[in-house]
Amino acid sequence: MKVLVIGGGGREHALAWKLKQSPRVDALFIAPGNPGTASLGTNVPIKATDIEKLAQFAVENRIDLTVVGPETPLVLGIVDEFQRRGLRAWGPSKAAATLEGSKVAMKEFLRRHNIPTAQFKIFNKAADAHAYIDELDGPSVVKCDGLAAGKGVTVARNAAEAHDAILRIMEKNEFGKEAGRNVVIEEVLKGEELSVFAFCDGRNAVLLDYCQDHKQVRDGDEGPNTGGMGAFSPVPGLLKPRDEDEMIRRILVPTMSGLVHEGRPYVGILYMGLMITDAGPKVIEYNVRFGDPECQALMMRLDTDLVEVCEACIAGHLDQVSLDWKDGVSICVTMAAKDYPSDAYARDLPITGLDSTEAQRAMVFHAGTGMGGGRLLSTGGRVLSVCALGATLDDARAQAYAACDAIQYEGKHFRRDIGKRREARKAR
Repeated sequence: MKVLVIGGGGREHALAWKLKQSPRVDALFIAPGNPGTASLGTNVPIKATDIEKLAQFAVENRIDLTVVGPETPLVLGIVDEFQRRGLRAWGPSKAAATLEGSKVAMKEFLRRHNIPTAQFKIFNKAADAHAYIDELDGPSVVKCDGLAAGKGVTVARNAAEAHDAILRIMEKNEFGKEAGRNVVIEEVLKGEELSVFAFCDGRNAVLLDYCQDHKQVRDGDEGPNTGGMGAFSPVPGLLKPRDEDEMIRRILVPTMSGLVHEGRPYVGILYMGLMITDAGPKVIEYNVRFGDPECQALMMRLDTDLVEVCEACIAGHLDQVSLDWKDGVSICVTMAAKDYPSDAYARDLPITGLDSTEAQRAMVFHAGTGMGGGRLLSTGGRVLSVCALGATLDDARAQAYAACDAIQYEGKHFRRDIGKRREARKAR
């Protein structure tokens, strides 16, 4: 069969790598892909947001299955367009994708269906938001309504930081005028964050092994939020049996049934970003696609044919699928560009040392790379996803960090505490 992967980051490289392992895949295309995916299939120079051209390519090349990686084409309705043309695309509809496309719509969905989440208020005027922050006079979380590449959330330690977030989102329009038209201000939840993913076919859901992301740019969860600086899986002991039962009963089931009730059943991969609080799990956010870098860590361990899972989601037969996992622990470390997550990060810097990563038993997925003058260059804020699978967390960490040390480019930086964030926080 012919498979098309849409996207060009580390997540899509990992998805393409996993899909390529299926004995049913004869030809693999990645649009637009990156230098890493070029070794797995054929890169197609079409942007992930150019839905019309992507659909036309799929028709002309008789693509049997399209796997959509990033959120933007999903929010724009790429699955609806592919279905209109009789094509099979794996991912949620445009209506279901608003769970991620709008923080306001997401919070209102949670409220409608009585799903546990942080207390919140929504504002469409900067002056009203500033006034509410003055009233709170303490910590808060300020969220940009629209898509912001994982950087539209500010965990403000005080009123001054919250005011600055409103200024950047609503007045300076750092994330776009439309995305910053509304903001959500909510209470700060205390606990441990957990990334929970579920394959969904509209009515059935199958949970994946748990994963933990590391959002802040520096060790010990210091610094601004990023798109993700690393992840590891599984995460033993964080979600106790009582909390897991509550998560399924009060979050996963009402999410799936709520979407069916509203006429927009969910198909694809659903991400539930949870805070495990003393009062039980609460939803921080939904994503309508695999997280990045969680996807890379999960693909390292998944031992089930991903093609079979995607087809079962589309056909509504997920109740006939069980997931198998490789033993051990996987880790993904994000190697970032100098000054990331600022938009002024360094670009087009030569990358060396990738040839030596095999000695460290590491797998490197390309996230923000390109070719120039016959050399591999950094082109994005998150440059490489360095992954490893080990018998233990310490074994996986040793492999991944040895590879990170072997890879060289000017100004490289990465967190040294992936998988050890709690210990790093306590050490401060």
